[in-house]
Amino acid sequence: MTAHEHRAWSSSSYAQAMHTPQRTLSLRDAEGWHFPLDLERWCGRVDEADRTVLRRCTGRVLDIGCGAGRLVEALTGRGRQVLGIDVCPSAVITTVCRGGSAMSRSVFDALPDEGGWGTALLIDGNIGIGGDPRRLLRRVRALVHREGLLLVEVAATDVDERRRVRIHAGQWPVSTVFPWAVVGAAALNRQAASEGWTEAERWTSTGGRHFVALRACR
Repeated sequence: MTAHEHRAWSSSSYAQAMHTPQRTLSLRDAEGWHFPLDLERWCGRVDEADRTVLRRCTGRVLDIGCGAGRLVEALTGRGRQVLGIDVCPSAVITTVCRGGSAMSRSVFDALPDEGGWGTALLIDGNIGIGGDPRRLLRRVRALVHREGLLLVEVAATDVDERRRVRIHAGQWPVSTVFPWAVVGAAALNRQAASEGWTEAERWTSTGGRHFVALRACR
């Protein structure tokens, strides 16, 4: 994760949105592409699509880019050992206040129990972190154990894009420019195969969210 990306997600606009999720935020680039940040859903409770992810978690779970902590909260309530990480201190505080365990850390920083996690999560578009999915997949492969699982939410279409984006509040930019990526299932699998992963499953939830489960190769 670049310094610009770290500052963007730690910005006051995003941090405040943890507490006022009705605020309209999005990622936008100079070409007109935009990705709405669904803060109201992210800050709420888990929905049925989220529960399809939770049911597939095994072992100890690392939620990468945990945001306001809805998945950490739900997994904790199910008796799972789970840690959320996020570069936004406000997100970490919110997760802890919901009864979860979380720390302010980038996925590319040193993390507890590297190589020992049973499941890692990249949900809500977090495969885009750092703007380089292959690098991110390589990093997560080093975090899970030899038969570990990575559950990824992917784009609905077969895209494989690298963009330079800002966080926007409405039409106004509120962050510096940082790299982001968007990938669909096919692109994810092409990149995952070279980074120590094989597809175990893919599914579409009620509501049209799309997911891929990757299994670490020995």
